[in-house]
Amino acid sequence: MTTNRPNLGIMFRREHAPETLPDFARRVEAAGFDELWIVEDCFYTSGMASAAAALACTGTITVGLGIMPAVVRNPVFAAMEIATLARLYPGRFLPGFGHGVAGWMRQIGAFPKSQLQALEEVTLTTRRLLAGEHVDFEGQHVRLAACELVHPPDHVPPVSLGVIGPKSLALSGRVADGTILSEYASPAYVTWAHAQIAQGQQEAGRGADHRITIFAFAGAGAATAEARAQLRPMIADAIASGDIDAKLAPLGILPQARALRESGERAQLEAGLEDAWIDALAIAGTPEDWRTAIDRFTAVGAHSVVLVPQPEKNVDELEVFAEHLRRGGLL
Repeated sequence: MTTNRPNLGIMFRREHAPETLPDFARRVEAAGFDELWIVEDCFYTSGMASAAAALACTGTITVGLGIMPAVVRNPVFAAMEIATLARLYPGRFLPGFGHGVAGWMRQIGAFPKSQLQALEEVTLTTRRLLAGEHVDFEGQHVRLAACELVHPPDHVPPVSLGVIGPKSLALSGRVADGTILSEYASPAYVTWAHAQIAQGQQEAGRGADHRITIFAFAGAGAATAEARAQLRPMIADAIASGDIDAKLAPLGILPQARALRESGERAQLEAGLEDAWIDALAIAGTPEDWRTAIDRFTAVGAHSVVLVPQPEKNVDELEVFAEHLRRGGLL
């Protein structure tokens, strides 16, 4: 990889059958990517089992898990699983926790009294166990009595939180080693998120070291317009849902996006998306466009940029992405 740029990763999408993961992981490593990221979404596949499989069939690549819903993980068992992979594959595993999708957590009876409190307690206690501490903890969500790992890892992996809003980002700064910023994170949003994280670090008296991982939808094309056209419907859907308003605000386009959404016409919303919005919310275009987009993330302090294929693409999109990165001088 070219120096002075973040690690480059690719996501193994949840839509792909788990039996295709080993071959995919080997191809990711052979292509020269730095990282492979696994998704854990409710009803799809196990994140830990998938990460273990990817690590077992590769030799050097880092495998990230983004993210495990904290509310369904007992900290002792989470720490046991993380420690096992950290000892088997030192320096190659990057675990992550998050709130979990609220609808899914309610569906399985795991929605907590306080999402923020639950995430904080699970993260704090898991990290203490990984550090080899003897842990007694009486919280709202977590209760541990005289717990200690028999085989803590020699090298504790950084634990990241996959979060979005200001309170959760500040929490990540207080209790975690890194933050995973999900799809549609523009450089402007990354800068804003970094400020919230830094506030949390300051409150906790923690140092400035904090790993920033960015997930970015990517579209490759021989022409910029071709790639933008691939991504336009998906970005329009995200704006129509209102789910990414927190990411639109730092770009200064939230009022315009709301106006398009409130028009009630889905076609009008898609047609009204400005090219600059697509370029900010995703990585789209030619190899040169990709290099420019990744340079922007470098400038705002990204440690890792993880390319996310579009949902309808098959596993062979890996080769398309790798070739695009090579032509851009990034692999």
